[in-house]
Amino acid sequence: MTKLIVNGIERTLDVEEDMPLLWALRDELKIHGPKYGCGIAFCGACTVHIDGEAVRSCQMPVGDVDGEITTIEGLGSPEAPHAVQAAWIEHQVAQCGYCQAGQIMQAASFLRQNSDPDDAAIDDAMSANLCRCGTYPRIRAAVKTAAKKLGGS
Repeated sequence: MTKLIVNGIERTLDVEEDMPLLWALRDELKIHGPKYGCGIAFCGACTVHIDGEAVRSCQMPVGDVDGEITTIEGLGSPEAPHAVQAAWIEHQVAQCGYCQAGQIMQAASFLRQNSDPDDAAIDDAMSANLCRCGTYPRIRAAVKTAAKKLGGS
């Protein structure tokens, strides 16, 4: 049995310890925000937070998780969206939307570390999250807006 804290709730799973966290979240816990994109931690669609740090859940074995997991479902709420989620809406970032949960989770983690990023820092931090629709200019604008909402300049 594996115990995980996901979005503030302790959960017990009867899964193999080498099961990727992504499959535990999606198949066992029915949390569908993190997406399967590539399976090799390259695209970022599966990004979640473990203790606030962005992690690719497709390559993280459940048995290696040491900390609280937050998915897009636990980042904010419809009534009180996280600043990054609000900025995504404000800038209408999503086109197809498939990668956006991972993009938002990456941006939220990045802004915890850098509250006043310039374009180069944003591009560098977000470069490992792929968007096939090419919404990168809107992503950059939303990250800047979120930084301001979170108290950056």
